[in-house]
Amino acid sequence: MTTQPSLTTELSHHIAQAIAHAGGWVGFDAFMDMALYTPGLGYYAHGSAKFGALPYTVQDGVRVAGSDFVTAPEITPLFGWTLAKQVAQAFEVTGTHEIWEFGAGSGALALQLLQALQATGVAVSNYTIVDISGSLRARQQATLAAFAAQVRWVDALPDQLQGVVLGNEVLDAMPVKLLARVGGVWHERGVALGAVDAGAPDATPTFTWQDRPTDLRPSLDVPGEHDYLTEIHPQGEAFVRTLGQKLQQGAIFLLDYGFPEAEYYHPQRHMGTVMCHQAHQVDDDPLVRVGQKDITAHVNFTGVALAGNAADLGVLGYCNQAQFLMNCGFLTHLAAADLPTRVMAQKLIMTHEMGEFFKVIGFFKGEPWQAIGFDAGDKTHTL
Repeated sequence: MTTQPSLTTELSHHIAQAIAHAGGWVGFDAFMDMALYTPGLGYYAHGSAKFGALPYTVQDGVRVAGSDFVTAPEITPLFGWTLAKQVAQAFEVTGTHEIWEFGAGSGALALQLLQALQATGVAVSNYTIVDISGSLRARQQATLAAFAAQVRWVDALPDQLQGVVLGNEVLDAMPVKLLARVGGVWHERGVALGAVDAGAPDATPTFTWQDRPTDLRPSLDVPGEHDYLTEIHPQGEAFVRTLGQKLQQGAIFLLDYGFPEAEYYHPQRHMGTVMCHQAHQVDDDPLVRVGQKDITAHVNFTGVALAGNAADLGVLGYCNQAQFLMNCGFLTHLAAADLPTRVMAQKLIMTHEMGEFFKVIGFFKGEPWQAIGFDAGDKTHTL
């Protein structure tokens, strides 16, 4: 814990220099990218205790910082064991035996999938993790030691790939541009340097919001004249297009929180969706405690679908996480689990928890097929 303030100060100086070199202003997407991914300093580039169920632990009577947020694989291994059924079907239909996982976090999902597929006799020739965080990679390697012969890590994608591509809570961590309609005029909301204490030149720099007029617009017109803040997702959509261009054979499944376009740009959603996570607390100010907390934005799944279509990907389906998991046999796993496991696992399908909040979208390359995860409750028509 003693190194955290110095890391924050160093990262803030790094971002301040970048802002100065850019003429005193950078778009929020650039700020978010630096805050999360600056090598050695950004939130995902230092430390490994991001994911887990507890905001702190107690060791020898001393409170020690724990995780900042929990993802589905950390809540229960039933998540990965259920998803494995969809992966197995995709293997069979597409004739592939490789998995590519982006942003593998603690490695919990990879472990669950490999265990489940092994238990059901489904061969996995390679499990490739694409993760730019060196500290998380070390944690993943320890978690997946039993499958060391099958798992590999890469920093970049090859020109071509095949297999099943997975991304659980990946798109929400990709930098977004902020658009603000103020007084009826659209602006790009960016970040400038805040006030500096002249008497403390080595103090941590501060940051402030600054709007600039722009020709950028949300993909859907937002009715009304009221002030309105929202996001567009050029990096996330470019990521999906890249996957589509490189995938020669296989399927893609992306799980995240978000909405279709009509709901994303609803007139009443006027404060945007950017939020931060630290010690299982949520706030909406990414300009403070930079590098100490996660920054995310909800996903526009219509934009994701269109990006996939632009790269010759077809949509297998789109539905909420609860429906997807139940289609894949989650309730069977749940019934066989002990009571503590059932209590935790139900969070994944409860409407007021992750069941409705999270969505799943699937893509295919080549001939269409019916993915079991979308057998019932497919809402592709809402995209």
